[in-house]
Amino acid sequence: MTTSDTRKRKSRLPLIALIVVVAFLAALIGGEFYARNRVETCLANQFESELGSQIDVGLGFYPVLVQLATKEFKSVEITSDDTKFGPAQDMKVSAEIDDVNLNNVSDTSSGTIGSSSADVDWSNSGIQATLASQGIGGLISGVTSDAAAGTLNFAIVGGLAQLTVKPVVAGDKIEVQTVDANILGFGIPTDLADSVVSVLTDSLQAYPLGMTPQSIEVTDTGLKMSLTGGEYTMPAAQEGQQQISC
Repeated sequence: MTTSDTRKRKSRLPLIALIVVVAFLAALIGGEFYARNRVETCLANQFESELGSQIDVGLGFYPVLVQLATKEFKSVEITSDDTKFGPAQDMKVSAEIDDVNLNNVSDTSSGTIGSSSADVDWSNSGIQATLASQGIGGLISGVTSDAAAGTLNFAIVGGLAQLTVKPVVAGDKIEVQTVDANILGFGIPTDLADSVVSVLTDSLQAYPLGMTPQSIEVTDTGLKMSLTGGEYTMPAAQEGQQQISC
């Protein structure tokens, strides 16, 4: 072997090393992309039963390949534009779930979470749609909110009657208090007012993942809630559903 051949081989070594590194990085990135997509789909299936609608899942910047190996996910972000809490319709939810552990899946559990938090927006139109779905929407001609007063106002029978309520946090739940209920200056039927309050109350007391309300705010467009939760065991798949394992 000549000195020239030796030099040529040595000159190729950096190129070969570079090709190996690039191939390794490409495989690593491809594996991360595949793992991220698989886990996001899996976790979406896990949480959709809790939120009652299709959701989008994000896994932040933590490497998913490492987390997939341990089935422990440090932070999961969830968004949904059509969440249903109880009878409620058209709620928008943005949630963060920390320390998701999918080990030890059993007949009674599909995994655990360490803590959670969520911001929930419920628009006036969503509130009206919810009342309609419960059979009393035909009497409600409009829903408006008064941010300054912290109240929701319902126009009944074309505005001939008015119902005003105020949602407040009481302990670990939200109560809906009747502020005013009148028709042309006279009290409206108790059954109608109670029906509206009951639907709102049921919608504001069903929370996912063991969360409880921390605050509720009346805005110019509806309601905004803040929820938090601690350790929680996710229930196993219901009968007839396949238990999903990531």
